[in-house]
Amino acid sequence: MLQNALSFIVLLGVLVTVHELGHFLVAKACGVKVLKFSIGFGPKLIGFTKGETEYQIALLPLGGFVKMAGDMPHEELSPEEASRGFLAQPPWKRGLIVLAGPAFNLIFPVLIYFFVFLGPHQAISTLVGSVSPGMPAAAAGIRPGDRVLSVEGEPVRTFDDMTEAFVGRFDRPIPVVVERDGQQLTFQVTPVKTVDTSPIETVERGKIGVEALSRPSLVGVPPGSLAEQSGLRTFDRVLAVNDVAVQDEARLYQALAKHPEGTPLKLTVRRLEPVQAGAVTGRAAKVLDVTVPKQAGEGLAAIGAEPADLYVALVASGSAAEKAGLKAGDRIVSLDGKTMESFYQFTTRLSAMKEQPFTLTWRGAGGERTEKLAQAPLEMVDGMGNPSKPVVLGVRNWDPRYADRTAEDQVTVHFGPGEAFKEAALIVPKIVGQMVKVIGGLITRDVPLSTVGGPIMMYQMAAKSAERGLDTFLELMAIISINLGVMNLLPIPVLDGFHLLSAAWEGIRRRPIPVRVREVANMVGLALLIMLMLLAVSNDVMR
Repeated sequence: MLQNALSFIVLLGVLVTVHELGHFLVAKACGVKVLKFSIGFGPKLIGFTKGETEYQIALLPLGGFVKMAGDMPHEELSPEEASRGFLAQPPWKRGLIVLAGPAFNLIFPVLIYFFVFLGPHQAISTLVGSVSPGMPAAAAGIRPGDRVLSVEGEPVRTFDDMTEAFVGRFDRPIPVVVERDGQQLTFQVTPVKTVDTSPIETVERGKIGVEALSRPSLVGVPPGSLAEQSGLRTFDRVLAVNDVAVQDEARLYQALAKHPEGTPLKLTVRRLEPVQAGAVTGRAAKVLDVTVPKQAGEGLAAIGAEPADLYVALVASGSAAEKAGLKAGDRIVSLDGKTMESFYQFTTRLSAMKEQPFTLTWRGAGGERTEKLAQAPLEMVDGMGNPSKPVVLGVRNWDPRYADRTAEDQVTVHFGPGEAFKEAALIVPKIVGQMVKVIGGLITRDVPLSTVGGPIMMYQMAAKSAERGLDTFLELMAIISINLGVMNLLPIPVLDGFHLLSAAWEGIRRRPIPVRVREVANMVGLALLIMLMLLAVSNDVMR
């Protein structure tokens, strides 16, 4: 708890200091007398006076302020200080002073990301762990163990680089260069179009069907098959074949291929049995041996089974899938008459269909069924308690948390100062754009008001990010700093944006906004901020 509290205080303290430091430094540079520089509100905890300015840290760390001489319309100053008052400055100087706070909040993240990117970092490499059947990579000839070097001439060093390289590249042949056994090979891959939609943005990208993780050695067991008769069950994980350990699907296939047809195979499998603990259903691991005679065929067909990939492990309550009658253990067969070869292929096609109706065929305990259905919005809640309603079918295959999937191949990426600064300068404007879209979405109600958070949510985010390491904590600080910068530029009374608008108005019209208009606007702005704070605190409590 102490660490969480310190993380929260450091997060807010740094961001408030950066914002107020912008106002303070530019005010000093413009010759304005600064009376007080405060981090926090309320009673003073510690402080000192240097020159003409009092510096203090106050009790409540939820903000701060820079008190300048002559910043109130009716404030009286001595003749020698009259020219150093804030309101006595020309509009362009007042505009610079007001703009400096949000500007520092937008510049500071560039510095943060520079240090986050600088130097060596571990990242998931482009080594292909598995290739989904029926997807473009498999059709082109890419195999597990290949290392992707470039996409349409664009070098890629990490798996994220490769994913981003396919943004806007789909439905046409794309040259993909891979390294295999020390040689460079070029494959023409035609990515399928997928649409990643969120309240913030919609991104169209190509997918080729490769994963960094190798596929676990899970089995799917068709009803009435030899595998079922031998005692195997869907989602059993094969740990060993005739006491020879297997770590993943590829090694399982290799182990099965070594034995001639008719050989009895002792399969050591791990089965997760449901266990009821009060109102909660958990899973308990059970290891057992099953003997299966080797059959003709390759891979899992040699034991009368098939890959578990297309078997449904979870059907979300209230989803379109549940209403259509899908159940855990059913197997996806075809979509609009096209046979599905992998769950990856299935979800990729669904992502492009949104709420468009389609025909789905699946196999359950009573045989095959074909129904006309469509994806629909489904209420979900993330780890921070934020609700969302994505358009989904509502089915998921085996949860990788239960599959003991092998770790991804790691690569060390080293950014020098120039490259680190370039990456930082590119990512900050991108996040600013996303923040603007979020604010617009809140106004149009495309982004639910329930996503707005307050101090409790910020405390939770600070605590979780600190647990994950310094880089994650710094990235959170950068994002919140950008959020503060964008929010403060809104032309809402009481915020910096309105004061900036006032200075611009006076500079253009050659006269200030009438005092009465400013007073009414400030009251409206204060009321809006209070309502926003009440909404944020209410959402925090509900979470």
